[in-house]
Amino acid sequence: MAVITISRQFGAGGRTLGKMLADKLGYIFADNSIIRKIAREAKVSTDWVRMIEKEGGTKLSRIISGMVSQSWIERILSTSEDKGYIDEQLYLDYLVLFIAEIADEGNAVILGRGSQYILQNHPDTYNILLINKPENRIRFMVENYNVMDKKAASIIANEDKRRINLYSKLGKKDYDDPANYHIVFNMAHFTPESVIKIIIAILNA
Repeated sequence: MAVITISRQFGAGGRTLGKMLADKLGYIFADNSIIRKIAREAKVSTDWVRMIEKEGGTKLSRIISGMVSQSWIERILSTSEDKGYIDEQLYLDYLVLFIAEIADEGNAVILGRGSQYILQNHPDTYNILLINKPENRIRFMVENYNVMDKKAASIIANEDKRRINLYSKLGKKDYDDPANYHIVFNMAHFTPESVIKIIIAILNA
């Protein structure tokens, strides 16, 4: 009934490794399913939830505060069958609730979204951090997501900002502190396959 959280610097291969690990263990892989669950509960579109994740603290707060017309907000919300509502705080409330529910069910690999903090006191949880050099992260994006170098660098920079913003909403700034994790992998020195073998060995121990 173990739960494994995978935190990562964007481009360090967290989604790829997380999916491989979940398949190897026969665990569920919780990533985009969390977005869908939040959208379903809040009765909004998944695009709206993704916007919360990407724009929280910047454009989103200006929208919610009324600097953009109410009709624009309602048009976004109307993409769901029943009009609902979600803002940053509701998003965080749902996020904490659903990640805790996934952990209680066990046998799960959870990718990011502050899960290492949300589950810091949850039994049988193993927190993993993946890091890598900037140039390697760019190369990973180019090789695995079919984008050019400049585009990959831009994506990584934007995702790093999003990650910082999410953790700030959780009141955290030490997300890359090794003390928060059971083990940290520098992916410049490991293959996904070798990391999976080590994690499985830790679970078996």
